[in-house]
Amino acid sequence: MTGTVFAAGMNRRDCLALLSGLALGVPSLAMAAPSFSSWVASFRAKALGRGISPATYDRVMGALKPDASVFGQIRSQPEFKEALWQYLNRRVSDWRLTEGKDKLKEVGALLARIEQDYGVDRYVLLALWGIESAYGDPIVQKNHMRPVFPALAALAFGEPRRRAYWEQELINALRIVERGWSTPGEMRGSWAGAMGHTQWMPEVWLNIGLDYDGDGRVSPFGSPADALASTARYLVNRGKYRRGEHWGYEVRLPSGRRGGDRPKTYAAWQAAGVVRADGKAFSPANATAKLWVPVNGGPAFLLGQNFYAVRSYNPSMNYTLAIVHLADRLAGGGPFVQPFPGSERPLTLAEIQEVQKRLTASGFDTKGTDGRVGAATMVAVKAFQQKAGLVPADGYPGLKVLARLRRGG
Repeated sequence: MTGTVFAAGMNRRDCLALLSGLALGVPSLAMAAPSFSSWVASFRAKALGRGISPATYDRVMGALKPDASVFGQIRSQPEFKEALWQYLNRRVSDWRLTEGKDKLKEVGALLARIEQDYGVDRYVLLALWGIESAYGDPIVQKNHMRPVFPALAALAFGEPRRRAYWEQELINALRIVERGWSTPGEMRGSWAGAMGHTQWMPEVWLNIGLDYDGDGRVSPFGSPADALASTARYLVNRGKYRRGEHWGYEVRLPSGRRGGDRPKTYAAWQAAGVVRADGKAFSPANATAKLWVPVNGGPAFLLGQNFYAVRSYNPSMNYTLAIVHLADRLAGGGPFVQPFPGSERPLTLAEIQEVQKRLTASGFDTKGTDGRVGAATMVAVKAFQQKAGLVPADGYPGLKVLARLRRGG
């Protein structure tokens, strides 16, 4: 899971950088002073001063125990060095394409209505939903989500460098309960508090969330209507998404050009010899875009405003490229015309399942054989690569790993 958008002044990537820094030495909750119960008692006045009722505070916080595992989880996150093509192959996967097309049949009318209301391309929303929560898969909620109040309270209590931020998000979560939009039992999310179909932090829930399905509450859970419409609203309000513009295009460059130019209109780029890789016309010609070549020798892109609107949801260029490329593929587009250097085709759903089954049978448990590549599968692949002497041991389940497994390891 990638997490979600964070509060104003602190985006998702800032938060991840902050929390990864905790591995350098956060005091354990057991060593911190005052005790957690004393902190809960003292924090009560601050929460009440910000509009939380005594009844809500006592109901949620009275018997709460901190989820101290958030700190251990941060320190023990497995690390994988992925090339961009590997990152894209894992996210723009056969499973996400197949499941996304099925979801489009299920919620196509909803996505069309949101597109009409907010101008955000339905396939962009569908792709973001697919990458953030596997299209709201309940298995993801069950196996990878945790109650957010113990996690947020642990961070508010035990992380001194950004305590004000975590305290505010804890109060935001309490406000959601106060409004009757959710319950502590329903509010399950990532260790940082991101929740639901499109992984909202409490601040986003409060300030961007919409009751789009008209059931009297704003919720990122259950029906995806509120989550998808509110995410469209986020992309428009905070990302400045433009109705009717594509995110950008893969392009072919004239000889010698490498990128780094200032934004120009598509018409100006075309006049300079830059053309769409698929041979079609740029549209609209007067929209502006910036040239980006992420890997020398790989595909080049002209990035319009809507690429950066999506990037506002997670300020990673790789993440954003995965979202918009998945959107194009769900809309019927093909792979990039220019391959990345050293890349290989992604495995099919059946091939990923075969890798998982063979790994598990060989003692490298992938925690399931559903054709989705998560952390457990990557850990198993890396362990197998190390044992088999495959270099690099990067955790990527590709053609080389599959071939070696078929030969018996």
